[in-house]
Amino acid sequence: MFSYRHAFHAGNHADVLKHAVLVQLLSHLNLKDAPYWVIDTHAGAGIYDLRGEWASGKPAARSGVRRPSDAPPEAAVAAPPRKPESEEGVLRLRSAENPPGLVQAYLDALVPFNPDGELRFYPGSPWLTLQAMRERDRLRLFELHPNEIDVLQRNLAQHPRGRSRQVMVKQEDGFEGIKALLPPPTRRGLVLIDPSYENKQDYRHTLTAVQEGLKRFSTGTFAVWYPLVARREVQMLTRTLEHLDVVWVHASLQVRRPPSSGYGMYGSGMFVVNPPWTLHDALSGALPWLVATLGQDAGATFSLSRSKRS
Repeated sequence: MFSYRHAFHAGNHADVLKHAVLVQLLSHLNLKDAPYWVIDTHAGAGIYDLRGEWASGKPAARSGVRRPSDAPPEAAVAAPPRKPESEEGVLRLRSAENPPGLVQAYLDALVPFNPDGELRFYPGSPWLTLQAMRERDRLRLFELHPNEIDVLQRNLAQHPRGRSRQVMVKQEDGFEGIKALLPPPTRRGLVLIDPSYENKQDYRHTLTAVQEGLKRFSTGTFAVWYPLVARREVQMLTRTLEHLDVVWVHASLQVRRPPSSGYGMYGSGMFVVNPPWTLHDALSGALPWLVATLGQDAGATFSLSRSKRS
């Protein structure tokens, strides 16, 4: 089992891009009365305490930190001290002026989890989806990591909708699990594919999941997150996705120069198949602002493209 735990990275620049796009996609789905499904292939723990041991990098005096109603339980494992990644991600946005519409909608989506106005609890994709969905919508979550799914299930047990028929969670490989769920009965839906990519095979599995998923659910929206790292698999994945005969929008946010060592993530990207027609323009307005706000050096930049069929 790989060592990846998303709590290490909660609220970082990659989460900002991924979740800002997710909020936009969910908002678009809610424009029609017809119900929809959201399928999350790598759900993580669901919600994260930015003061907790994993997210803050500071050893906690005890585990099991909770907030009133639905705080995420913390793993009882010591983490080495380090700088919280949220400080160079979502926390920078809080003090920035004039956020564009896509970013403002994302920031607004964080408010219900932090009613006192202080950003402490960071919602992952399952919690953002639970907040957005209506009574007839459904959420299907997959998480293979034994520690992550344990925390996810405990967190869901504290969420009113987490205990309902609207939500299904399985300890299963999401790449395999989605096959049985496509197409959803509603014929409307979003598939979010965001593995850690610690395993290089995740790039190939992601591509296969999109290709096979489109055969089952050609009208579905598929949102793929990927890291900007010095791996040839990144270029292989994005180039192949861009050659799909579908409508797509592709955005990337680079916050710093690629490290000279060749190691480490310096940005991330989102590739969305069958996107809302508004997504490209929303990203066009948001990405320059995000570069200016989250950029760490002169290498900060962005890219934005779309299919010829758009």
